[in-house]
Amino acid sequence: MTIYRFRNCTLMRNHALIIDDLWIRHGKIIDPEKIFFDEKIQADIEYDCQGVLIAPGYIDLQINGAFGHDFSSPNEVNENILIDVARKLTSHGVTAFLPTIVSSSIDTYKILLPKYKRQVGSAKDGATILGIHIEGPFLNEDKRGAHRTDFLRESPHGIEDLLSCYGSFDNVSIVTIAPEIPNMIENVIPILIEKYGLIVSIGHSMASLDIGERAICSGARFITHLFNAMLPFHHRDPGLVGLLTSHRLPATIVIHYGLIVDGIHTHSAAVRLAHRVHPQGLVLVTDAVPALGLPDGIYRMGADEIVVEKKRATIAGTQTLCGSIASLAECVQNMRQALLDGEINKSNEKKIFDDKDKNKFIVESIEAATVHPASVLHIENQKGTLSFGADADFILLDDKLNVLSTFIAGEQAWTVNDKWLINNLHIKSYQ
Repeated sequence: MTIYRFRNCTLMRNHALIIDDLWIRHGKIIDPEKIFFDEKIQADIEYDCQGVLIAPGYIDLQINGAFGHDFSSPNEVNENILIDVARKLTSHGVTAFLPTIVSSSIDTYKILLPKYKRQVGSAKDGATILGIHIEGPFLNEDKRGAHRTDFLRESPHGIEDLLSCYGSFDNVSIVTIAPEIPNMIENVIPILIEKYGLIVSIGHSMASLDIGERAICSGARFITHLFNAMLPFHHRDPGLVGLLTSHRLPATIVIHYGLIVDGIHTHSAAVRLAHRVHPQGLVLVTDAVPALGLPDGIYRMGADEIVVEKKRATIAGTQTLCGSIASLAECVQNMRQALLDGEINKSNEKKIFDDKDKNKFIVESIEAATVHPASVLHIENQKGTLSFGADADFILLDDKLNVLSTFIAGEQAWTVNDKWLINNLHIKSYQ
């Protein structure tokens, strides 16, 4: 079995940036000490990474479509759509994602959900498909955002209403619901988790903090795009935002929350606020619409026409935001800048940061798109990490966090130009 060694690089590993080599065999990251001392062999092929940063591949838990493809359209459904998006997402450093379906008709769910199957990523077929994220239709109408009112549903019969709506949970990983809808906390959330093994996220909600706390105690562990489509923070009832600092939840519970750091949905001050309060729970998501990767224009998402202009995507004829057109790589860069700006503002002057400060901003921004989303899905030992034994899904980044190359299962899936082609990085072969 061929052993590959990537040298002359910095690795993001164990919450830090370290000078080390990355060793790959059979699509997995391996411990070189075991190779040296146990197997008494060396690398077969070595690559010179020219001093770049190697980080785990990005994971997007909420993406509604991209590159002209709409995951909520029954007219487009086929395996080729997912593969096309999976391949193109590698140009943004994404090595795994959850295609997200917005509130739709029952007929649409019956068509789409059986088709969007989990798929192992590869250099040929692109990013891994980790299951579906269903966002709706069991949402609060007053916080529906871009979701169509005529598709929203109640759950008077509890889990039976969800089963009759979706048909099956076989390909589903995350479901977003509004916890204040009757029967959600007492019946639906526990069954989705215990019987179907799903991650329950709460969002598009008018829930108070008390209701949010009850939903978490019932088993919910994720908050869909924090600050957006929920009650704003209020000092007498902070709503779902207050879950980040709730003292009524067991200390063993870790709540994660999605954050759209595209420069449109969430102000940089709000990004810093959430990060300082609960950094380990922050998960960058794109909430991307089909126009991701395309120029300004008119597109469709689900049953709606959307308009994209000057980096804003809105429902046609309104000012209602309907998602983002930022890539996950851009969100990582935006978060790093937001954290940097916050440090500068503390002293009201240009601050000179040492390497430790700079590295902290880089690590925390990248972890929000790697190990944190992996933790939501309980796959943090497999994805979103460069730890030994993990899948060899990784990216090469320059000092501005631009993606130079993307690898899936140890094989190059994308490169920005010929300089970073794997053959041009090759320096030694011992075979």
